[in-house]
Amino acid sequence: MDPRRTSRPPPPPTRPRLRSSSPPPTPPRRRPTPPATPSSTPRSTRGCLNPMSPPPLPLDKTRSSPTLFDMMANEQDYHPRAAGSVHAIQAPPHPHPHPLQPARSMDRQMLLQDRIADLIGSCSPGNQFNDADSSDVRLTLTSRDGLSVTLCVHRHILVAHSRFFAAKLSDRWSKQQRTLPHIVEISDCDDVEVYAETLRLMYCKDLRRRLMREDVNKVLGILKVSAAIVFDAGVLSCLEYLEAAPWAEDDDEKVAALLTQLRLENSGAGEVLKRVSLELAPSAAAEEAELAGSCNGGSNAGGGEEVLLRLLQVVLEGKDEKARREMKGLVSKMLRENNASSRGGAIGGDLRKESLYSACNGCFDLLREQFVKAAGGDKSEVAQIARQADNLHWMLDILVERQIAEEFLRTWAMQTELAEMHSKVPAIHRYEVSRVTARLFVGIGKGQILVSKEARCQLLSTWLEPFYEDFGWMRRACKGLDRHLIEDGLANTILTLPLPMQQEILLAWFNRFLNSGEDCPNIQRGFEVWWRRAFWKRNSEPEQPARLRITAICENS
Repeated sequence: MDPRRTSRPPPPPTRPRLRSSSPPPTPPRRRPTPPATPSSTPRSTRGCLNPMSPPPLPLDKTRSSPTLFDMMANEQDYHPRAAGSVHAIQAPPHPHPHPLQPARSMDRQMLLQDRIADLIGSCSPGNQFNDADSSDVRLTLTSRDGLSVTLCVHRHILVAHSRFFAAKLSDRWSKQQRTLPHIVEISDCDDVEVYAETLRLMYCKDLRRRLMREDVNKVLGILKVSAAIVFDAGVLSCLEYLEAAPWAEDDDEKVAALLTQLRLENSGAGEVLKRVSLELAPSAAAEEAELAGSCNGGSNAGGGEEVLLRLLQVVLEGKDEKARREMKGLVSKMLRENNASSRGGAIGGDLRKESLYSACNGCFDLLREQFVKAAGGDKSEVAQIARQADNLHWMLDILVERQIAEEFLRTWAMQTELAEMHSKVPAIHRYEVSRVTARLFVGIGKGQILVSKEARCQLLSTWLEPFYEDFGWMRRACKGLDRHLIEDGLANTILTLPLPMQQEILLAWFNRFLNSGEDCPNIQRGFEVWWRRAFWKRNSEPEQPARLRITAICENS
């Protein structure tokens, strides 16, 4: 058997097509030419095709006629591209392509289009991202493996937010273009979806609040693209997220490697790296994170907000505990639905951020007043301490759900006078106060509350000791308390701090846990993570990620 008949050549690299209007024509079959033998063929012509035979198909030197697979692989030869299109840089073929690779590439392209459609569909009403009617630039993003997507964007927005686009799409360049929209392509993207997400951030008013919905890996991808196109607001927002949000231990190397590669020391990357490295010198002044997110929507003055605010106050002042629990669930559901309808553009009365914090401040004042009385020996209304603490816990849940709990955390962290009186109040009445602290730990640990390093340090400095003292009571008295959730939240909160602070807090916990046992939260996992960060020596340098290559291809129609 001729060995050439048993091997299948790799198909040429092709750009996947979503659909084809008609099947490719079948070339006529021709009889194979028998191979020449060494005895009958001159040495100078051995290995050459018979000059009397028809010309072979491109890149197919072992077959005399194309197979169905060859015709699918060479579909673009039968259907040439339109004369005005922009050609993307294609990735080289794999050494051993799978027979179903063209179909899989098509599936990946379709999945990419679906994800981009979901990305565009999640934009708020009025957002002009990918608005074909008002855009003046058609921007095609192409990945190394040939996947591509075309977006309708606005030159003035790209130029205003990115110094890369400001240089490439200058006014002089724009005047040289004959027609609209302008055609631009960016090739060799690591991840087309992340690149599109970065471009969409240019259309967002609150970048930080948008990033709160993403995980660490997605934010690292957005940070890399933002740095490549010199999108300063995107870089700053990503760094603020990374400084405040909890990471998994596996993310340490990825964060450190990317920040080291990008060299963003002047933008605040040093504060992020302090969490995982002792080698960085302390900066002269720590960056203070911005206040996260104002309340959704405008000022909805009117009957709807007044009714909701009245219902909220009635629940906070109610005296029957069973009825309070039921009405809390009802009011929480109403607030959740109203908040969702406001985001969707529906007209309805929703509570503004100022109204919610006004109710919180009233609970703070009553709690402080009852603490002073109880610490002075007046136990006549000591039960009000647990009542107001429970109210604050409920209000905190509402604020966390709306992603506006940062101010609550800062206010709670500054209650040093309340924390000093904590030990003078019987534990049976005060342990509800520590549930508020526990909820804040969980919020930080899950990335639901993003505040500056100083605020997190002050929270632990003010309330960690009272929390330790009440943990045993909380564990025994609170039905349905998720102990492991609280312990993970505390561990993650500690691990967001620089390593020297982690060491001080965790060594003190180690001593307390050995003497208190079950009455002390078990944050052994966080202790192990700190130990590996601080004392394990990395044997090799982290692998440097590939640099993003960006080129702009412009075409005059």
